[in-house]
Amino acid sequence: MSIPVVTVGQSEEDLVGGLERLHGPVTIVRRCGELAELLAACQGGLARAAVIAEGAEELTASLVHRLAAVGVSIIALSDDSAESARLDSIGVVTASLDVDSATLASQISDAVLQLPGQGRRRAEQRDSAFGDTAADLRPPDVVEEAERVPAGTGRIVAVWGPIGAPGRTLVAVNIAAELAAEGKSVILVDADSYGASVGASLGLLDESSGLAQSCRLADQGMLETESLKRIAAPVFTKAGSFRVLSGITRADRWTELRATALSLVLEYAKEIAEVVVVDAGFCLEADEELSFDSMAPRRNAATLRSIELADTVYAVGAADAIGVPRLVRGLAELERSVPQAAPQVVLNKVRAASAGRSPERELREAWERYGPGHGIEVFLPADTEACDAALLAGGVLFEVAPESALRHAIAKMVCAPVHQNRKSSVIYSRARRRLKR
Repeated sequence: MSIPVVTVGQSEEDLVGGLERLHGPVTIVRRCGELAELLAACQGGLARAAVIAEGAEELTASLVHRLAAVGVSIIALSDDSAESARLDSIGVVTASLDVDSATLASQISDAVLQLPGQGRRRAEQRDSAFGDTAADLRPPDVVEEAERVPAGTGRIVAVWGPIGAPGRTLVAVNIAAELAAEGKSVILVDADSYGASVGASLGLLDESSGLAQSCRLADQGMLETESLKRIAAPVFTKAGSFRVLSGITRADRWTELRATALSLVLEYAKEIAEVVVVDAGFCLEADEELSFDSMAPRRNAATLRSIELADTVYAVGAADAIGVPRLVRGLAELERSVPQAAPQVVLNKVRAASAGRSPERELREAWERYGPGHGIEVFLPADTEACDAALLAGGVLFEVAPESALRHAIAKMVCAPVHQNRKSSVIYSRARRRLKR
């Protein structure tokens, strides 16, 4: 069966004519005048492969990934070694400008045959960037291939929670600090596309977004581990240091956090850090499916992709009459959107004033009545005074309030096997304060 091919670039007219004269492995179904026309033809299901003789510099990882999702391989013609390396890094097959028609036809056939198994990175196996929820993204018959770039050995920890300020950023920042104090190399990534606040919490100048800058380089196939190290801002504490990729400085810049580029950033981060902590946004909606432009970026793709790639997901909710029901509903939505996620439930801001005299017992009983299917793994006591001091100082609890019950609870959560404390951490912290007096 002949492979339908679309082309762009008038300078290779003889080569295209040679492909047509082969009358066998490939069939030229359209010659496009510009890249945008070629992309539209591919999106319309007209071709299985695209040959680009001109305009390859406009190709990005996001475009290549989206065309791969609709079953189109891209072959670009270039004699520039640097450009060929860039194109190869984003998944484009390259060929010399003076390649003969028969050889090019063979490369096109090979590229199309290899397309179903595109597994260059574990991150690219899913496509939450484009409308569908994560449950429907990956076909069941995908065959894995050897990765072009070795995957990092680090693990990803995503901190997610529903709307309503349950304390996602507080938890994420202090998880990074505690792991760094334990001697691990850590990168903290602010992937919240609605209200990025990691930079402000740590007192960093966020005039530019480190994550947006990294995503731009990744999308162009120009990101490397050394450039990522230069972009990530160092944060030093008394017991260790970690790096931070600050979030977008304005909410309207969310289009810079394309899922394919973010996937590459997280993979490179895993190569230079033992733990990558991601402060994810709250929204999991897939309402972008209503968009008529299937190539448009998706606002919630950064959150979904972060959770998809995470080895550990902490689902953080506020321990009060509003926060608990929100978390229960959010967990149900999370299960629909990212069914492979196995979140560990964390109830934050636990205090007797909002949950009763025995807050942990009351919260467990209330949780069981809702029946969300997930048990509560961790209770984090409320400590407004310590949190305010840390925010004012632009620091972490480890430095500002090292004896805080909240700080100890977070350290136990990430630096030791998670287990439940039989004593209520709220009552215990109150008793300790009385003893100090």
